[in-house]
Amino acid sequence: MADTQYDIVIVGGGLIGASLACALKSTGLAIALVEAVSFRSGTQPSYDEKMLSLAPASCRILDGIGAWRAIKSHGVTPIEHIYVSDRGNWGKTRLSASEFGIPALGYVVSARVVGLSLVRRIADTHAAELYCPAKVTAVETDTDGVSVSVDTEGSAVRIRCRLVILADGGTSTTRGMVGIEASAKDYGQTAILCTVTSASPRPGTAFERFTSTGPLAMLPTTGDRYAVVWTAKTDDVERILCCSAEEFLERLQVRFGDWLGQLTSPSRRRPYALKLIQVKHPVGRRALVIGNAAHTIHPVAAQGFNLGLRDVAVLAEVLATHLKHDRDIGRKEVLNNYRDRRRHDIRNTTRFTDALIRIFANERPHMVVGRNIVLNALNHLPDAKSALMKRAMGLNGNLPRLIRGLSLID
Repeated sequence: MADTQYDIVIVGGGLIGASLACALKSTGLAIALVEAVSFRSGTQPSYDEKMLSLAPASCRILDGIGAWRAIKSHGVTPIEHIYVSDRGNWGKTRLSASEFGIPALGYVVSARVVGLSLVRRIADTHAAELYCPAKVTAVETDTDGVSVSVDTEGSAVRIRCRLVILADGGTSTTRGMVGIEASAKDYGQTAILCTVTSASPRPGTAFERFTSTGPLAMLPTTGDRYAVVWTAKTDDVERILCCSAEEFLERLQVRFGDWLGQLTSPSRRRPYALKLIQVKHPVGRRALVIGNAAHTIHPVAAQGFNLGLRDVAVLAEVLATHLKHDRDIGRKEVLNNYRDRRRHDIRNTTRFTDALIRIFANERPHMVVGRNIVLNALNHLPDAKSALMKRAMGLNGNLPRLIRGLSLID
């Protein structure tokens, strides 16, 4: 069996893998993108109807890789205000885009729109050769390169490359093939996603409400609709999923309150089990993991996809920079450069989201008082609020070129 030659093989054609393929188009690298589920089947799990909250930094990245215009053309909803509250307590914080001199704190759009826009971009620009539907059956690395064995619709193909990048999600089946281990912590929580109609909508306003079972987010979408991200204890999920629409709305209304008036017309409810998945070392021999395959975090504060897109921006820049000096982008020094540049952001974002869950789940009196004091104090501490929001928006630290509005290559 003759080997097919590429510079890079990306395993996983979800949102992060497809974004990376688009980002690397300008480098001239030959790229293969391997995805298990057909993009035409309508069952691509990454391209479903769940709503994403895109941070400003993510919008800049998507613009830099040529996908933002198509995404916007399908309709995005700006978040101009965010209300954060602690259910049953007095702590509240209000955030407004105008405070920070920007048009929006983020934008709400479905994963389906983002995914299909990326796939069209790949097809239109020939950014990558697609192997789809296809399954990776083995990955073997050596000093000079990587051999990736792929089963595509019953035919065996072996791909030879200099670097394999794993972007196949938190349940990655290929991490172990390259010797990268991951740890997992079950939060004992499940996110229930759906949309509802508000009788008293607040255009451009999102809500993050902390409750005893986990955060409850309400994100504005089109018209009077809001996307619900209800974090519930896993033991209670079946009852919430199976109850009638009327009972579901009653439970949701009690937990959320009357901020949006009466809630009606719920869509189909979909559960997503919540775990913290981390790799200690994202770099292997001529192998690298990014996105959820490297760090699956709690959806509180909507950081997951945004964190993965920052992986894409930094990795694309590192590879483009090293290409100026050496075609072998799979060398250990190159991959360690990426690892070092991403370590701080990944660690801090993971700790931030994990800490929020632990702090707001703790009902000890001193913790309740402390967190509510902090929430209220933020309204009167503009510097602290600004620092917090810069982190949440992905606009702090040493920003990669794509976030700064620059091309990868000078």
